[in-house]
Amino acid sequence: MMTLLPGLAACLFYLASLATQLFGLHEGSTRARMLRLSMGLAAPALALHLLSLISHVVTPGGLDFGLFNAASLFLWAIALLAWAASFRMPMANLLLILYPLTVVALLASLFLSTPAAAKVAPGSGLAIHILLSILAYSILSIAALQAVALGLLIDRLKHRRLSGMLEHMPSLATMESLLFRLIWTGEILLGLAITTGAVFLENIFAQHLAHKTILSILAWLVFATLLWGRHQLGWRGITAIKWTLTGFCLLILAYFGSKFVLELVLHRPG
Repeated sequence: MMTLLPGLAACLFYLASLATQLFGLHEGSTRARMLRLSMGLAAPALALHLLSLISHVVTPGGLDFGLFNAASLFLWAIALLAWAASFRMPMANLLLILYPLTVVALLASLFLSTPAAAKVAPGSGLAIHILLSILAYSILSIAALQAVALGLLIDRLKHRRLSGMLEHMPSLATMESLLFRLIWTGEILLGLAITTGAVFLENIFAQHLAHKTILSILAWLVFATLLWGRHQLGWRGITAIKWTLTGFCLLILAYFGSKFVLELVLHRPG
């Protein structure tokens, strides 16, 4: 029970932060104050979530990156980066989507497990690869959420129906600029993650890694094509959104899709 307490407490703080920010959307006069309170409530949520992750991921047999632990780790990293970035960039509205997803992932890691999950022995080279992968996936996931928000805003502006949190969205130009800044950063980190995987893993095209490697490379190529199209052809709007979500889907399939099949369907280490 003691190992559950930090995770359950984190869920409560996430939900309190979410509720506070939602309340602020409907109370225009106190929106700034409620947003500051929401950001403050998220800090203990992120800290307690990390504490819960440590107790579940770090085991005597090595690091447990099973499906549910990995999902919880990635959502924590995404929430942390988005929360920190919100102090300087207009990204607070993305937290309204992130916090519910993070709570679901955290609860799954607390109450579900995959016995077939492989244990990873910690090492400096492998740690670098894992860190770069987490950062790349997290930033590109935030870019995907930004693309979805951008798509909703374009649709509502087209039909002249702005309501709820869309009323508080930044301008289209600001959101689009932020989207490509996220993609540039994520693309560089993803390239480094693939490179370090090739250097530090014995064989990145081994049977249990081939699908992850190939799909990750395809995702990198999709994002590279989008950045080239932006620079050379002026791609933006719906075109940029489609390419962003395509690359993101490839990344999700590369890691979580393969882990789901291997660990839950085939009961093999993923």
